[in-house]
Amino acid sequence: MSQRLPPLAIEEFLAEKLHRIDASHLRRRLRRIDSPQGPEVVIDGRRVINFSSNDYLGLANEPFLVEEFQRAVRDFGTGSGASRSISGTLAPHIRLEETLASFKNLPAALATGSGHATAVGVIPAMVGPGDVVILDKLAHACLIDGARLSGATMRIFRHNDIGRLEELLLWASRKHPSARVLIATESVFSMDGDIAPLEEIVNLKERHGAWLMLDEAHGLGVLGEDGRGLAHALDLHERIEIHMGTLGKAVGVSGGYIAGSRNLVDFLINSCRSFIFSTAPPAAQAAAARASLDWIAGPAGRKRIAALAGNRTHLRDLCPEILPGIPPTAIVPIPVGDEARAVQLAARSLDAGVFIPAVRFPTVSKGRARLRLTLTATHTAEHLEAAAKALRMSA
Repeated sequence: MSQRLPPLAIEEFLAEKLHRIDASHLRRRLRRIDSPQGPEVVIDGRRVINFSSNDYLGLANEPFLVEEFQRAVRDFGTGSGASRSISGTLAPHIRLEETLASFKNLPAALATGSGHATAVGVIPAMVGPGDVVILDKLAHACLIDGARLSGATMRIFRHNDIGRLEELLLWASRKHPSARVLIATESVFSMDGDIAPLEEIVNLKERHGAWLMLDEAHGLGVLGEDGRGLAHALDLHERIEIHMGTLGKAVGVSGGYIAGSRNLVDFLINSCRSFIFSTAPPAAQAAAARASLDWIAGPAGRKRIAALAGNRTHLRDLCPEILPGIPPTAIVPIPVGDEARAVQLAARSLDAGVFIPAVRFPTVSKGRARLRLTLTATHTAEHLEAAAKALRMSA
């Protein structure tokens, strides 16, 4: 009988793993920012132009939201004290949910601690072993994690390939005739900035009796004249069962949400483990998010959304040879391929005073590294000209 080798000491194990990450040019290090989020930030004592943030409408440091946050801290303190189902549901949480439901033009909404926690709690609540989850290949990691946790059979369709999605729906009806079938996709894909063929997906799911969970994390505040997202821009919102999103991108605060029917929300209050077993977010977070949504839905918000669209057009016009087809969103991917070269190009841009981060595996597939430039409504023409110059250096 062979003798079992002793396990590696934990430090030896960690050093070996980190060495492999380094060798693949995949090591991440936290970057300290010494300023509020904005079109410019301070990194290592140096002010640089910031094209890394998902603060699409420039609200994360907006004075009226800071004041709303501070007011709620004075009124409700810094912590909620308990989970939502015990005594952590404070008045600002309810007001936020009422505003979310109104903003999404849906019967009800549920605010959560984060977008990731939303997906990994909601999907296992809705489906389980014996059911089927069908995901777009480029769906966000939170949707994949939620599908895995559910124990349902997972199937992946090629990115935005409607024909393959229909094949999988037909397969599910043959192989799992009594299963609940859930399709999960993003409206705007976080690494490529392109848009799901939502009308075709909705038609397919209705034809085959499936449910649809749509993540509008990068669509809310960006798409549609009023920023309500792709589903509303296409007038499809009432035909989608589960609307998901975040309050930490265009809304400029933090947290996640689910919106849909009253029964959906009541069911998740009783079944979504990441909601039930988490301390409620601070009331100040909810108060600021509610104020932000009200602002986005008004004339000032529409003006900011139009400014974001204008910046996208201006950047494309500045470097059409590099960016011939910018997606109609706030995300501009610059494909590189090699991980080491992506890191090198990002460092070169930062040296020139322009922060455009490199995105590598596991955020994207191996060999598909890219620079990911994100636009905001508060970037100026001078900022965009600097970005164009940095991109030409990288070409």
